[in-house]
Formats: sequence, C-alpha cells, structure tokens
Amino acid sequence: MDYMEQALSLAKLALGQVSPNPAVGAVVVKNDIVVGQGYTQPPGSWHAEVVALKQAGKKAQGSVMYVTLEPCCHYGRTPPCTQAIVAAGIAEVHLAMLDANPLVSGRGKDKLEREGIKIYLGEHEEEAKKVNEAYAKFVTTGMPFVTAKFAISLDGKIATRSGDSKWISGDEARQYVHNLRYTSDAIMAGVNTVLADDPSLTARSCGGRGGTARKQPLRVIVDGKGRTPLTAQLFSEPGNTLLALGKFVTPEEKAAFAQVNAELLELPSEGGLVDLGKLLKVLGEREITSVLVEGGGILLGSLFDCKLVDKVIAFIAPIIIGGKEAKTAVSGKGVDKVVDSLKLRRVSLEKLGEDLMVSGYVKE
Repeated sequence: MDYMEQALSLAKLALGQVSPNPAVGAVVVKNDIVVGQGYTQPPGSWHAEVVALKQAGKKAQGSVMYVTLEPCCHYGRTPPCTQAIVAAGIAEVHLAMLDANPLVSGRGKDKLEREGIKIYLGEHEEEAKKVNEAYAKFVTTGMPFVTAKFAISLDGKIATRSGDSKWISGDEARQYVHNLRYTSDAIMAGVNTVLADDPSLTARSCGGRGGTARKQPLRVIVDGKGRTPLTAQLFSEPGNTLLALGKFVTPEEKAAFAQVNAELLELPSEGGLVDLGKLLKVLGEREITSVLVEGGGILLGSLFDCKLVDKVIAFIAPIIIGGKEAKTAVSGKGVDKVVDSLKLRRVSLEKLGEDLMVSGYVKE
C-alpha cells in the first residue's frame, strides 16, 4: 500500500479550511497496519502529525510516520510537531517535501535526525508541492497565490454578443469549479460580472451531498467606480463580501453597504481601474493565501498585464459562439507580438464530460 498517497488524500481534505497554515496529511503505520491518521485542523487546533499520533496512542512507539510536509520545529499557535513525534517514539519518518517556511525549511528534518529518527525525503514530492503551492508562495512572499479561471467556447468566447453565458461549460466542469472555490480562501470577480450575471459566488459542499458549504471563501468584488448594486445576490449569500473600490466612499454609501454587511476597501486607482497589486497585498496581510479569479475579461486582463497571475485553469467547451462583439476571456492591453505572449509551463490536460480543462503555471 502507498501510505504517502493516503497521506496526500488526507491533506487535500484540509485545503481551503486551514489557512494560513499548510494543508498536511499524516499516516502512522506499524507492522503494515495503519494505526493512526489525520490532517491539519483549523488554526489554533492540532496539526496533522499530532492528530495521527493521538489516534495511534501507544501503538505509535516504534512505528513509521508518513507526512506530506516537513514537521514544524517552532512554537506557533501550537507546540512543535517534532517534539510530539519524538515523544511518541516514532522510529522512522517519510517526508514528501521540506517546508518552504523560513522558520522550518530543513530544521524540522534535522531535529528528527538528531534524535535518531531515520528520515526518508521526496516520496510524491511533486504532488505534495501542488497541494501546498499557495502556502509556499504566501509563506515566502506574503502574497496570495492567484489562479485565473475561465470557461470559453472553442472560438474563445465567454458570452454571446448579447451577454448570455449560461452555460458554456457542462455539469462536470461546473462541479469542478465549486471544488476550486471550496479549496480557495477568496473568490475575486469584477463588477461587470456582477452586473451581467448576478452570481452568488459561493462554494457548494463537497462529497456529493450538495448544498452550500459551511465555510465560504471571502468574496472580493473589484469595483473601480462603485457600481455594485445593493440588490446583488452575493450580499444575501452565506459568507463575507469585500468591495475593493477605486473611489472615495461617501458616508451615505458606507451606511448603505453596511446594511448588506459589505466590507469596503478604498484603494488607489487609475483610469477607473483599481490598483490590483495593492489589493493583493492587503489580502496577504489578512492571511488570504489563495485567490480564485473568476472574471471578467477586464479584471483578468489587468491581472495578466500586471503579471500578478500564478496559475491558469481554462475550460474549453466544444461549441462555437461567433460574433465579433462577443466577449473574450482576457481583455487588457495584451501584447503586440505573439513571441511576447505569456507562456504557461507544466501544462496538463483533462477531459471533464464534453469539456477540456487546460491548466498550467505562468512562466517566470
């Protein structure tokens, strides 16, 4: 049995639920039997290793631990996990990857080795890095990891010339998007998307039971000129909404938005466009580690022009919309020459129903 794979499956259960901490999974094995397992709990509660050790109890003595990230060796909201591992009598630890956090970054591994615990490093390392790609960026830069998501027709349109966009992608792709929302700290959209589609921007529960998830990502609406209507559906949904405004807000406007529980953030703007770099910096200061950007074209174009996107996930539907006035996914200034196009790396393709999902990372 691949115990590290099992630990990674556990880690994914914590995604979007434990920020700013990393999503970690741990499995304790003795005589080829799993005696304890766990994943990171919300901030202030136990880390994956401790959850697994508590479940294992006395059986942890002389056993093997598989953990998706190097155990912490410093005091944060909880004591060091290395301390718990040593105290439990673990004989061997398999680490998928080292922690990018400068407070750890090899020190946890060294601490365990000094205590006589045998260490194996690198099992399923690439998958482990993908699970915590947002955490790694945040903990080293203080900025959130930005994923640009859009659904387009085969001819590159996100809506018809009349603005109709429901639905370009199929059921499987839309369900995948809810999973992306569920595992993100924040969802970002432009005011034009709100005006055109009146979206709820909520995450449905994962696990096939449907309904709205208990923990909702922060909804961030980028609204340079303060055009978001008080009647927008997203104000009546569970969770919090932040309006990033590029204008001075009057006391009357503040009072009106307070009635719908909207938080207002005034930011510098130019030509009616909000300073997105400043917005992301503020989100990072609020310990938002991951942002899923859902459009529209002006917002995505600005993010690409400013080189603020880390990852792209595009759903391509086998339909042709046509029309020179039909909107495209990415507006903004763009480039003058194809050779200057933004190139993705580590590109992957996956079929979801009739749609094709293309994902990749912005080339540095």
